[in-house]
Amino acid sequence: MHTASRHVRSGPFRFLYILQPQSPLWTTRFLFLRRLGTPVSGLLLQCSMLQECAPTSIFSPIPGSDIAQHTPKYSAKMTVVGVGNVGMACAQTMLSENLLNELALVDVQEDKLRGEMLDLQHSAAFLPRIKIVADTDYRITSDSDICIITAGARQQEGESRLDLLDRNIGLFRKIIPELVRHSPNTILLIVANPVDILAYASWQLSGLPPNRVIGTGTNLDSSRLRFLIADKFDVSAQNVHGFIAGEHGDTSVLLWSILTVANVPVLNLCDKNGDKYNKETLAEFHKGVVNSAYEVIKLKGYTSWAIGYSVASLVKSLLRDQRSVHPVSVLANAFYGIDQKVYLSLPSKLGRAGVLGIANLPITDDEREELQHSAKTIWDTLEKLKI
Repeated sequence: MHTASRHVRSGPFRFLYILQPQSPLWTTRFLFLRRLGTPVSGLLLQCSMLQECAPTSIFSPIPGSDIAQHTPKYSAKMTVVGVGNVGMACAQTMLSENLLNELALVDVQEDKLRGEMLDLQHSAAFLPRIKIVADTDYRITSDSDICIITAGARQQEGESRLDLLDRNIGLFRKIIPELVRHSPNTILLIVANPVDILAYASWQLSGLPPNRVIGTGTNLDSSRLRFLIADKFDVSAQNVHGFIAGEHGDTSVLLWSILTVANVPVLNLCDKNGDKYNKETLAEFHKGVVNSAYEVIKLKGYTSWAIGYSVASLVKSLLRDQRSVHPVSVLANAFYGIDQKVYLSLPSKLGRAGVLGIANLPITDDEREELQHSAKTIWDTLEKLKI
């Protein structure tokens, strides 16, 4: 359907609206007019009361996306593959957020799988009515709205990172086709690490459009950033806005240029407080954000609850078509000068169809170059793996 973007001048009002010939819709801060006939808009054009202008967009869809109208869901069927610490934290947080009416758990360890299922089922009196099933057979995942994959091989002593990646991809060759066979309309949400590599592999193995294959990426990294900034300035983390983008790993990119506290740029606040940050100081702060995960692992042996809440926030945005913006791992070529077909984290609008668009942010040239370097690092690994 053709859409025209136009400026309207009428008396004291001057505003921008989107006009659709089939069902025109005008919106302003002062005025809301619906179902104006196309002859009216034509008359306004002839009278020079309405002028066409170039369309503008905050978000751009991923090339190859299959985005259609979807009805928001307030409760749905979820599958979690892998019932380790992370998988069960994801299950528990989604249950506490009342996002499910059916939960399917899949793992290869039958006893642990049944034990986790029973443990959750025994909480039935404290939760809304929900069906919880578990099996090693993927048939129980049939018609899942979202499939969350936390399963991954454990690194063995003396095993290289590439060898571990090879084994994880071998595992995904078994998991992904089974999930898609039983739930062809599902959204795949990849949690297992290295998430960018495994999200790319899942896209290749699934045959799904890229908007329906998403990695958790730097969503949790960005939450850690917001926590540390909030702690420094003594405000709620919900009043800190900003993202870590790129690889979920060593080449991630902290987008300082758009990081704000109460809509005030953080770097401006630092200047006023006498903290004259140079590049080295900023890099040290970024390193502290990345290393915060390692501190948790050192103290308790693993991370679980924060990633569980991160996943629940993504699931809520997807299911309920909230169109919230999250830094998640997506197919990134054609954005920010990235040439390679890689998955890495970019601020993305999420809704019922998956990734609805990538935010076109006014980042600096240095940040853009860092994103391109992050993409090349991931691409080099993909070439070695020959996925």
